[in-house]
Amino acid sequence: MKYTVNYTATKPLLEANWDDPVWTAAEAVSIACVRPESSDHRPETTLKVLYDQDGLYGIYQVHDHYVRVTHLGYQAPVCLDSCVEFFCKPPVGSGYFNLEMNAGGSFWFSYVRNPRRTEDGFEDFSMVDEKYGKLIQVKTTLPETVEPERREPLTWVAQFQLPFAAMEPYCGTIDTARDREWKANFYKCGDETSHPHWISWVPVHSLNFHLPECFGDMELAQN
Repeated sequence: MKYTVNYTATKPLLEANWDDPVWTAAEAVSIACVRPESSDHRPETTLKVLYDQDGLYGIYQVHDHYVRVTHLGYQAPVCLDSCVEFFCKPPVGSGYFNLEMNAGGSFWFSYVRNPRRTEDGFEDFSMVDEKYGKLIQVKTTLPETVEPERREPLTWVAQFQLPFAAMEPYCGTIDTARDREWKANFYKCGDETSHPHWISWVPVHSLNFHLPECFGDMELAQN
């Protein structure tokens, strides 16, 4: 599977506005491959991504139910909440980045070089230092916490700005004129909601999002 990230001459405003005209330049990709361990909840999730010389810009729209958000702050375990995730492997460096964002805007960001599971997490990974994490911006359309769970139909949006400056201390310099062929997978989950679910863009062969062999192609289009 392949997703093309188009170039933007205009940085999207950080407003979590799915209808912002700047996003019409982006291809929409559906996140719809459901793991069989999931409940019967199937939130319709769509992602759009753009790039420029400074970084990647993405926006998710989720038509959801059973929304719950209880974890706050940088590097909180947001995958336990109603959550969307953006995993990407640039052509430089040996690993991939995972940016995980809950519906309240808290996020987790790490760099994984060897995803073999251990008691401490992974065989070889780095939690991205907060001084670089602060360069990332995430905005959503929901409050920081949603508790008790909102069971009614609810559409929410999460937007992120992921500058290369937050990634390069771990993977090396990213040159968009040269480094166009990335690998990636995109996810929707909600581990500790009343209706847990695990959904991906490219299918994963087990209940584990950290499977780089299951990443699809993500190409930065010529600007």
